[in-house]
Parts: sequence; C-alpha cells; structure tokens
Amino acid sequence: MDLLLQVLPAGMPEWLRIFVAAVVPATLLLTFMALGPILYVYAERKIAGFMQDRLGPMRVGWYGLLQTIADAIKLLFKEAIFPASADKALFVLAPCLVVLGAFMSFVVIPFGGKLFTADLNVGVFYVVAVSSLSTVGLIMAGWASNNKYALFGAMRSAAQIVSYEIPAVMTLVTVVMIVGSLSLQDIVRAQAGGLQNWFLFRYFPLMPVAFLIFFVAGMAECNRTPFDIPEAESELVAGFHTEYSGFFFAMFFMAEYTEMFIMSATASVLFLGGYLAPHPLIQDLRLLGLPNVGLGAVWLVAKAWFLIFVMMWLRWTLPRLRVDQLMHVAWKVLLPISMTLVVVVGGLVMWPPTANGFGWWDKGAGVVLTLAVFGYLVLFAAKAWRTRAARIRQLAA
Repeated sequence: MDLLLQVLPAGMPEWLRIFVAAVVPATLLLTFMALGPILYVYAERKIAGFMQDRLGPMRVGWYGLLQTIADAIKLLFKEAIFPASADKALFVLAPCLVVLGAFMSFVVIPFGGKLFTADLNVGVFYVVAVSSLSTVGLIMAGWASNNKYALFGAMRSAAQIVSYEIPAVMTLVTVVMIVGSLSLQDIVRAQAGGLQNWFLFRYFPLMPVAFLIFFVAGMAECNRTPFDIPEAESELVAGFHTEYSGFFFAMFFMAEYTEMFIMSATASVLFLGGYLAPHPLIQDLRLLGLPNVGLGAVWLVAKAWFLIFVMMWLRWTLPRLRVDQLMHVAWKVLLPISMTLVVVVGGLVMWPPTANGFGWWDKGAGVVLTLAVFGYLVLFAAKAWRTRAARIRQLAA
C-alpha cells in the first residue's frame, strides 16, 4: 500500500489515492485467494495419483489441467440447497465468516521489503487472532445446519483448533523473544544474511523442533490429514459442511486451501527467512544486471508451496488419528515440548553465549534451568503413566 501511494500521481485527490491504494492490493489478494485453490487441488490430485501409481486427471485439457477449472465452474453454477430446518441466516453467514478469516490474514503477510498491505507492529498477534475467526464460522455452520453429523464435526473442529492453537502460539513466542518484535517485517529482517541466519537453523536443535511443532499444529488447524477428524467421511459424512452445496461448499473449499497457504507463508516468514533468498547474491539480481522487482514474492510463494506439498504428501502417507490420540498429541506431547522451548530459548536470549564460553551456563544457571525443566517433564510423564495404569486396571476389573 505504501509503495502504491509513492507511485500514484501527486496531483490526485488524497481520498482517491487512499482508495486506489487500498482497492488494488485487496483485488490482487482476492484474485490470488480465488485462483490459488484451483492450482492446489490440481496439484493434490496429481500428487495423490503418483503416490498411488496412477495418472490422476488426464481428460479435460492437456494433462488434465482444465479439470479443476471445470469443477470450479460446476460448483459456481450448481444450485445451493438449504435444509428445511436450518437457520438460513447463520447457514449463509458461516462460510462467509470462514473465508473472511482466511482473507484478512493476507493483510500482514510480507511478500517483499516494500510489497505488503500493512506492516503492523502486532503482526504475529494479528495473524493468530484473525485466523481464529474460522473457528466461529465452523461452529456456526455445524449449528445452523441442524444436522447431527455437521454439529459433531463442528464440535470436533473447535476442540482441535483450540487445543493445537496453544503449542503453535508457544512456538511463536520463541521467535518473538529472539527478535524482540511482533512485526513480521522485523522478523524477516532479523534473518537477513543467508541461509545460516534463518531461525530454523539457530539454537540447534531447539528452533528446528519449534518449527516442527508449529507445522504440525498448523496442519491440525487446517484440518489436514492425519488431523482431519472434523471431516471424517467414514464417520461424519463430510463433517461441518455436510449440508452445504454449490457456491457455499466452494467457499469452504477455498477457505481450507487458503488457510493452508497462510499457515505455510507464516511458517516461512517465521522460520525460513520469508521473502529472503538462501544467499544474498541470489536475493539482489541487480548485481547481475537483471530486474529485481517481485523476487521476494517469488521466494516466499516458493517456500509456502513447498510446505503445502509436504502437507499433501503426508495426506497420502499417514492414517487418520482417533479423537483421543489427537488430544494426546496436543496436550501431552506438543504442549510440554513447546513450554520447554520457551523456557530454554528465553534463557539463551537473556544470557546469550559469549566469546569466552557459554556465559550463563558457566555460572550454573543453565544447569539449574535444565534440571528444572527435565524434572518437570519427568514428573509430567510419571503422572501420565500412573493415570494410564489406573485406567488399564479399571478396564481390566
């Protein structure tokens, strides 16, 4: 938006300059959000076909390129059926709210040093807060459908997103502590200088574990396999969108794949350098006499698409978890590890290693902190084991 304000003629009325600077980015982002799922669905079909030793869509267009476009056109013109006992107002509002939550997250995603809609000083907090709107929309869809399968799917989705939001936010705190800012632009700038400065490779092995936790929690929030129990076809038909058809069903579809991109782009910004290249020479093509416009967006989108590919890969590799296994992973695996990461990374930030040694480790604080953390984990594991043993004895009796 700031870049457009600089490019627009100074003679234009101020209100018109602000209007154009706001409408153009919104139109581009909405177009990207609408056309992106067409590419993602085609890619997922092809990846699934290759992993299952088949070809995937091949008939509509060259190599099946037009199959997803044909399906999208069919959904746009298909009749939207409203159940007789549904709450029509909430039934229509629910998919709009889910799409709105996904769309608003684009506002703070930096596609380049000057290619962004807004650089908020609470960018990380904004992404977390806005993405929670989808939870409200999913619950609303399940309730308004007046269908038991849709309601069960909505309840599962709400419990899943709330549970996995906590370890995801805890891993975000580790990055915020290192940078000292909630701005996504500041986080990207703190990783400048090449591949070795990306947060994924700092404080090894702490930050790689933080990235893994964030990625797993993000998959759960996107309802992707193996965390797709809100849409379990074998149990709930289609979950919260069982009663939806036509354009409204397409809105849920678009929101899901958009949330996948938002999560992947956020992970790229936090841990993979965002729009920065692995090496400074690749970042600035002007050194080679080539134009440098939009190169940051290419790097960010490439990183996000790679993470989306990993999600699609895992969908056809892992089985679906049960509800109890899902909650076990969130509360008894990811949460204790993420809390440990916050404590240890916070200690490293407060007492960083020095040239003469590991500073605060030499003073004994690191030993005390490590023993305290591991002692907590041992007590937590012992309590969980006693609870499990008591449950097994109860079932045996």
